[in-house]
Amino acid sequence: MILALFTQNQGKIVGPFAKLLGYIMNFIFNCLDSIGIPNIGLAIIILTLFIYIALLPLTYKQQKFAKLQSRMSPELKAIQDKYKGKKDNDSMLAMQQETKEVYAKYGVSQAGSCLPLIIQMPILIALFRVINAIPAYVNTVKQAFYPLVNQISTTPGGIDFIRENISSAKQFSRQFENPLFTSGDTQYIENTLIDVMNKASSADWNNLSSNFKGLADSVTSAHDLLARYNNFLGINMSDTPLYMMKTAFTDKHFLLLLGGVLIPVLAAFTQWVNTKLMPQQAPSDKKIDPDDPTAQMQQSMKTMNVMMPMMSAVFCLSLPSGMGIYWIIGAVIRSVQQVLINKHIDRTDIDAQIEKNIEKYKEKQEKLKSTPQMNRYANMSTRNIDSSSNSSSAFSSVSMEEREAQLQKVRDTYANKEIRKDSLLAKANMVKEFNEKNNK
Repeated sequence: MILALFTQNQGKIVGPFAKLLGYIMNFIFNCLDSIGIPNIGLAIIILTLFIYIALLPLTYKQQKFAKLQSRMSPELKAIQDKYKGKKDNDSMLAMQQETKEVYAKYGVSQAGSCLPLIIQMPILIALFRVINAIPAYVNTVKQAFYPLVNQISTTPGGIDFIRENISSAKQFSRQFENPLFTSGDTQYIENTLIDVMNKASSADWNNLSSNFKGLADSVTSAHDLLARYNNFLGINMSDTPLYMMKTAFTDKHFLLLLGGVLIPVLAAFTQWVNTKLMPQQAPSDKKIDPDDPTAQMQQSMKTMNVMMPMMSAVFCLSLPSGMGIYWIIGAVIRSVQQVLINKHIDRTDIDAQIEKNIEKYKEKQEKLKSTPQMNRYANMSTRNIDSSSNSSSAFSSVSMEEREAQLQKVRDTYANKEIRKDSLLAKANMVKEFNEKNNK
């Protein structure tokens, strides 16, 4: 059985993740098929649940950081206020050091909120890609389009009709213009037709059947089989909520109208609940300081928390209902995770954890101080800072002969050692050379 190679995502980063998730999705759907319930909606729910459980450790770290961020914010704000308006090198270095100590005190990295998100992002995007192109990854669903796509590709006017009259064909205009398509590559043509028909609405299927009588049986067979796979709680997940609402008004189908309205509404509502359960910064009555990047970022996050649910509702109207189900289930799973993680973090003695982190930080600093290279670097760095603020007194207190003797001692000590360019010792040598040049 040949996979739909051209309909799979081919990105260098997302592509491998999508392929892996595609194998899992194919396995889940085959398991459901073996027990008599081959349902794409149920497979999407199981796959989404599986992925979010697998990502739970990263989610925990991200939420723990967000929780601690609310505790750290006053201290970080105090440091920013302390050095506000100071752009000299000494002040910037001091500010960075004090900020680093605050993060160490709470036992988190300054990139703590970014790293889990960076790791999760390609996985979640890949999950979206798989759900958006099920036939490319689930062999059983792909085979439901045969022999229809083969007959369309060999029927005079069949491909032109698909390209000009099926509403979803516009999404794949680049594939129709691809040299593989125009040169008559059979596999590529069939994969493109599968892409188009996978997004086609019920009206598109009826239009194809009425215009090509000879394909009526194949159209009916493929449509009925796909409807069985796509039917979830009475909703055809290949139809968009907007199409469902239009059809409901025409056919006076109340349940179809209800489904078309509920999907975007639930997508927006679950996203909103999800944002409300996330750790929030304490509200402030002060006006936002335009020079405070932290305050600006917090305001941007508040705006995003309002806009994202609204955008979810708008996008769901024009996307297949399966994508709306995916968003709803994903938001529900994240909300449950956030409730459980928040309870776990709230039961944790944060103050005791902070004390442990302070002790660890002090021990680490003591070890660093006992390192000869660090002592040499610290001394040189201190001399360099002092010289920038009061260079004349610093240089006059040490004779040229003494400074030359010190520099020669450093050269003799490290002359036969290989020094990595990114090491602290290399940086110390850079400071030494800088001081040496300034004294000449």
